Amino acid sequence: MKKTIGMFAHVDAGKTTLAEQLLYHTKTIRQRGRVDHQDTFLDTHTIEKQRGITVFADQAMFFYNESDYYLIDTPGHVDFSPEMERAIQVMDYAIVIISAVEGIEGHTETVWTLLQKHQVPTLFFINKTDRVGADPARVFEEIQKNLSADVFDMTEAVTVTDDKVQLNKELTEFIAERDEYLLDTYLETGFEPELWVETMKNMVKELRLFPCSNGSALQDLGISSFLEKLDMLTTSDYRSDGAFAGRVYKIRYDEKGTRITFIKALQGRLKVRDEIRYGDNEIFLSEKVTQLRTYNGSKFKTVDQVMAGDIFAVTGLSAASAGDGLGILEDTTEFEMTSALKSKVIFEPSQNAKEALRYFKMLDAEDPALNVIWEERTQDIHIHIMGMIQLEVLKDVMKERFQVNVAFEEPEILYKETISSEVIGYGHFEPLGHYAEVHLKLEPAVRNSGITFESLCHTDQLPIGTQNVIRNHLFERDHHGLLTGSPLTDLKITLLTGQAHNKHTSGGDFREASFRALRQGLEKANNIMLEPFYDFKIKMDFEYMGKVLTDIQNAHGSFNTPIMEGNSTLITGKVPVATFMNYSQEFASITQGKGTLNLVVGGYYPCHNPSQVMERINYNKDADPEYTSSSIFCSKGQGYSLSWDEAEKEMHCL
Repeated sequence: MKKTIGMFAHVDAGKTTLAEQLLYHTKTIRQRGRVDHQDTFLDTHTIEKQRGITVFADQAMFFYNESDYYLIDTPGHVDFSPEMERAIQVMDYAIVIISAVEGIEGHTETVWTLLQKHQVPTLFFINKTDRVGADPARVFEEIQKNLSADVFDMTEAVTVTDDKVQLNKELTEFIAERDEYLLDTYLETGFEPELWVETMKNMVKELRLFPCSNGSALQDLGISSFLEKLDMLTTSDYRSDGAFAGRVYKIRYDEKGTRITFIKALQGRLKVRDEIRYGDNEIFLSEKVTQLRTYNGSKFKTVDQVMAGDIFAVTGLSAASAGDGLGILEDTTEFEMTSALKSKVIFEPSQNAKEALRYFKMLDAEDPALNVIWEERTQDIHIHIMGMIQLEVLKDVMKERFQVNVAFEEPEILYKETISSEVIGYGHFEPLGHYAEVHLKLEPAVRNSGITFESLCHTDQLPIGTQNVIRNHLFERDHHGLLTGSPLTDLKITLLTGQAHNKHTSGGDFREASFRALRQGLEKANNIMLEPFYDFKIKMDFEYMGKVLTDIQNAHGSFNTPIMEGNSTLITGKVPVATFMNYSQEFASITQGKGTLNLVVGGYYPCHNPSQVMERINYNKDADPEYTSSSIFCSKGQGYSLSWDEAEKEMHCL
């Protein structure tokens, strides 16, 4: 049986140390490393050793009780959340580690939300029970209250002796209450151990039961017992027959610059020299696997074939991205963690910008959340980031891997734009020898829905093929708003009509007409700015509530009615990233380190200070070389341009 287990935690909860213990107890490693000694099996990168945190999702393999395990240690720092989320998609089960001293922290809830979204069965391990101030009972109650009421402490409730499983009465009743068939059986014939264990396995897999254990990874307390329960309660059923299906979960480049694609095989088997098909709805690639690798820590070995359930890497795929389905699996995973900040890269004067761009494009393939952007006009590179620690790590990565010294400008907020009124945009492109006209209706869409397209154009006006060409052109690039040049979003575009010429329409004529129609519509619309907002969840003692609520209001945020639990208060709501991104330190000072603040970028909403932002960015919509709202017409063999406000009266389809 093959199982993929993910390790998740808030930073410093002891996740990597627990991974070391599991590898040691299964005789995968001969001695246990320590994060503070910089000799752990999974944190092998120099940057991870120096900082004492996990930055990259790396894997180990171990064998236990007739099962093959793939263990993936994920980053615990919020700045590297996208790396963590990309790994989640290939997990069979997750272990969430929580400190018995600090309890549930901000990132813990983010992890839990993502695991629930991706439907990953989860086990909890309350760690650091040996530390002064440890209170596993309190932490267990926090899990029950804040994460799931279906969690059960199995530290003492389950014992495994000579392959025989024993459950105490409390656990027996807890499970029976959650399974009608089991309850009837219990009332009629009493306790049947094998039936109970099988039901527990199913409940864990169906996310109806979340086992919890406690111990100390550093002191090796409770680890053997936890490993037994992990093995007993987890199961998988992969089929190695049938056509191959897999999922990409990360991209890496090795020291020779070879592109390595890491994959989870979900069905069938794959051999060296086999071809893998992948792509989107429009374009599919078929490429040959030139090498198969299985990684264990920093080392790998080449193999001839892999089967369903395996985590492995291949060379030979040139364009696959994290989340892509392979083979007969043609869907792509959508990721939730998004950046709200951007920064400009600063080079040394002697550095070739295009060469640096090539390196950043490699990092962009490894971490698509970077969204590396090259501005040709200014010869600048911009990247999207999660936080300041990520910038420090990127600086180290560029120096270590590519011997390039870079710095970064102070991060700025990533703004977006949309419209609040319905308009019709017209675009005409008719220089000599070309012809295309497009009419688009632009409507504001539901917040955070992106851009959608619909066609109401009759096939007598434009054939289906041409309508699809217009759609493809509209989605081939990001579009800018008029206020700050920020990306356009939350917009429904409807193709109303258009016109082609049998002889003169060619190539990118409809591309030109479509872009001009979109831009002309924006000129007529009421444009508004959007900024990223945090969804926040704040827990603290009641005495601090007044001060924190005032801070939220001063930061232009909003909050729901506070929920009181004894002397504790829970506040949820939304607040602009721009005004709250540095609040954590102040919050810790206010609550004397006893409160928890969970911030997750929750979408884009109207900007609280659009005038100041527009003044600072100083975008000139008429000087953007990539966009024009004018249309081009032809008269007596001569092309001429009309501005957006004059072009409408010349449109041929009106």
